[in-house]
Amino acid sequence: MRLIVKSLHMTAVLILFFMTYGYSASAESYNAPRAIGSWEVKWGGTSADTGDNLPAAHSDGWFRVDTDDGTTKLPGGVSSAWIQVRLPEYNYAAPALYIKTLYALNVKVYVDDRLIFAEDRSYIKDHYSLLLPLTQEDSGHTLYIWTKTLQDRIGIEDEVLLGEHSDLIKDYVKRGLIDILLGSSFLFVALVLFVCAFYLNKEYFPIAVSLSIVIASTGVMAVTYSPYIYTFYSYLGELSIVFFDVGLLSLLPALTYLFEQIFGPGKYNIIRNFRKFQMAYSIFCTVCLLINLLSGNRFVEFYYFVSTTVIGILLILQFILLIACVIIYSLKGNKDAIIFAVGFGTAALTGVAELIWYYVQGGNYDLIYWKWALVVFILSLIVILGRRLAQNHLQVVKYSRELELFNNELQRSEKMEIISELAASVAHEVRNPLQVTRGFLQLLSEQASGDEQRYLSMALSELDRAASIITDFLTFAKPEFEQISVLNVHDEFKHIESILLPLCHLSGGKMLLELEDQLWVKGNSSKFKQAFINMIKNSIESLGEEGVIHMRAYGKGDKVYIHIKDNGEGMDGDVLSRLGEPYFSNKTKGTGLGLMVTFRIIEAMHGEVRFSSSKGAGTESVTVLPLAEAPNSSSSFRS
Repeated sequence: MRLIVKSLHMTAVLILFFMTYGYSASAESYNAPRAIGSWEVKWGGTSADTGDNLPAAHSDGWFRVDTDDGTTKLPGGVSSAWIQVRLPEYNYAAPALYIKTLYALNVKVYVDDRLIFAEDRSYIKDHYSLLLPLTQEDSGHTLYIWTKTLQDRIGIEDEVLLGEHSDLIKDYVKRGLIDILLGSSFLFVALVLFVCAFYLNKEYFPIAVSLSIVIASTGVMAVTYSPYIYTFYSYLGELSIVFFDVGLLSLLPALTYLFEQIFGPGKYNIIRNFRKFQMAYSIFCTVCLLINLLSGNRFVEFYYFVSTTVIGILLILQFILLIACVIIYSLKGNKDAIIFAVGFGTAALTGVAELIWYYVQGGNYDLIYWKWALVVFILSLIVILGRRLAQNHLQVVKYSRELELFNNELQRSEKMEIISELAASVAHEVRNPLQVTRGFLQLLSEQASGDEQRYLSMALSELDRAASIITDFLTFAKPEFEQISVLNVHDEFKHIESILLPLCHLSGGKMLLELEDQLWVKGNSSKFKQAFINMIKNSIESLGEEGVIHMRAYGKGDKVYIHIKDNGEGMDGDVLSRLGEPYFSNKTKGTGLGLMVTFRIIEAMHGEVRFSSSKGAGTESVTVLPLAEAPNSSSSFRS
């Protein structure tokens, strides 16, 4: 066993030794890239110089340039330059030279007198990123780079790296790739949003479409501005320039139009007028672009001025204008303006700072951070659109609920109207023969005996019940009061208590009154009592053992609140929602007219009744009536 453990221990030590040795050996054999921090520059000759004739290495006119010096500005009348880079001695398996940033339009690269790279650009994009393969024999030799441009900057921007091709190609391939991914994401989001816009209502359709144009324009600009296109697909360079300009010319008016749709045309229509000017100028630049393309870039310098210099100034003006408007709206408490201010403020301040620095540097600066600032801005626009859609959805839900309530109220009103007309036309005609019939039956009952008297008593009871129903019909059909009094709620409920207290005791319950003094309402005393007797009787009939009916009244503001609460059997939601409907009752002998009449009486007193209940937990009704002024001398003031 010990032998096995020692063997495993020795094996582990040997593995660690060989791993350490192998790592050290590989570290020693690995040759890290070397930075070349200085080179020599010589200005070119005439404008006809094509870079075919190499200058002498030790001729006059060469001057030293270091990495910290940056790009070199051309003197007047000069459009080309030679760059001389002395390669140090190296020992790489597959050597390569990586120039991260080289500014020129036409480039030729020689090792001694051997041409290893050449490219001529007919479009204005002076940004090169070069990975130049070398050989073992090029060690210690001289690299010559001929450059020519139409702009003010020329030459190498950053340090030059010399190293293994497999190491340098990683950074070479990644340069600008993130811009392609970002722009492609923008284009995909814009496409999805544009398709979804057709499913929105007319109010949000222009906002969604303009937002999709803003996002798509940003995506196009991010892709076409990336050095990745011009490095690996240089044959698409001219087309990329065109698409970049189209994206920029679309972005400006679309952004202002989107702002106008969200916040309005602004004071004195300043936003709308600026948007119209932008649209006109974009159309003008588009015409200039077509003329320049059709003429074979004969007017490229004029087009560069109107589409770059002037557009940059317009961008600064647009940012300042929109930021000022956003600040004003934000101070007024507009939440959308605050969100817009965060996103647009980030993009605008970044864009303005970069543009100002671009002009301060005389065009010798590549705009870098605007893409990421636009990401924040676009996210803020999507948040605003999402908020608008969410608010619209909530508003639709609210309107839907209100419509449902109005529809239920309309159905109830129609039912009430039908019953009212029926009651008004039939009740009087039925009541008279019932009274006559009751009179004769009462006379007969006085002379009858035995079963006859019992039957006549039953007939009289049912006639009284029919008369009560007809009375309810008449009350419902004509809830207006012939005599209106100023009623003391305390006194009226004391009277109601004296009427219903024996019935409550028979049911095994008790009544509690909690009434404020000097609560006055306008109405008819008998109708008032009838309404609340109906509700209290329903509470009495729902009581079980140890039942309690709690009645309280109080004033609040210009209203009188009357609560009637019991601890009876309660009702579920379906029954509760149907209270007051004609002929609806959950009692065996109920007609469904009592609460209907109660609702009409309270409605005629310009009040409302609300019920809340749950099965097994009792029911509470809250009646709200207008508070009346107290009479001067008595509790019954006739009007």
